[in-house]
Amino acid sequence: MTAQPATEPTTPFVSEDDGVLTVTVSTPAGGNSLADDAVIEAAAALREVARGERRIGAILLVSTGANFCAGGNVRAFESAEHRPTYLRGLADDFHDFVNALHEANKPVVAAVKGWAAGAGMSLVLHADIAIGGSSTQMRPAYRGIGLSPDGGLTWTLPRAVGQARARHIILTNQVIGAEQALDWGILSELVADDEVDSAARAAAQKIASGPWAADAATRALLAQSPTTSLAEHLIAEARSISQLSASPEGIEGVDAFVGKRKPDFGAARSN
Repeated sequence: MTAQPATEPTTPFVSEDDGVLTVTVSTPAGGNSLADDAVIEAAAALREVARGERRIGAILLVSTGANFCAGGNVRAFESAEHRPTYLRGLADDFHDFVNALHEANKPVVAAVKGWAAGAGMSLVLHADIAIGGSSTQMRPAYRGIGLSPDGGLTWTLPRAVGQARARHIILTNQVIGAEQALDWGILSELVADDEVDSAARAAAQKIASGPWAADAATRALLAQSPTTSLAEHLIAEARSISQLSASPEGIEGVDAFVGKRKPDFGAARSN
C-alpha cells in the first residue's frame, strides 16, 4: 500500500554523499507512511543511476521517524474521491520506484527501525542488506484493511522464506519480530535500536568504497541463480569473472593484493 505525499520542503527525500544514494522513504509528517513524493523523486534519481548519469556505489533506504515505514496512508485512501483510481495511481508510482531500484543494479541497504508494515515490509524485501534493531517488527498489513499486497511482496516473500511460510505470513497477517525476521532471512543483521541508522549507513559506505562493477555483476548472478541450471550458472560465473579481470577495478584489486596494499577502487574508477 502506498501513501499520499508527506512533504517536508526543507528536507530532500533523495541525497547523495560518499557514493551512497540515500532515499528517505517516510517521515514523521506523514506518520511514517510511505511518502509518494519520495517514491517519485527516488525513481527519477535511480533511473539516472541506471543510465550512468549519476555515479553511486550503494543505495540506502532510511526514515526520519521512529519507524522505517508504517505502510500506506489509509486515511488518504478513505478520503479519495474514487478509491480504485487513487490506489492504482499510488501503486503504479510505487512500482515504478521498485522497478527503478532493480534497474539501478546497485546494492541496497535498508535501515529497518521500528515498524515495517505494508509497503514498508515490501521495501525491506528488496534490500540486499536489511539491518534491524531488537524492537523491529514487520507485518504485511494489507489483509487487515481488505486489500492485497503491492510493491512485489507476493513475489519477494516466497523467494525469501518459501511458499508455504509466505502464504501463512500474508494470509494470517502475521507480526514478525526481529529475531524471527533474522532467522527467516528477511533481516540480515540485528543491532541495538539506537544503532540501526548508523550501522546501515556504515554498511552502505563500506559497499560504496569497494568495486562497483564486481558488485553489479554479483547482484546479477544472484538474481539469475533461481532460474538457471548449475551448468548454465557456472558458464555465467566464468564469463563474469573473466570480464571483470580486465576492468580497472579488477586490475587494481589483483595488483593491490599481490603488492600487499589496500586497493584503491575509487582511483581505479577515475582512471
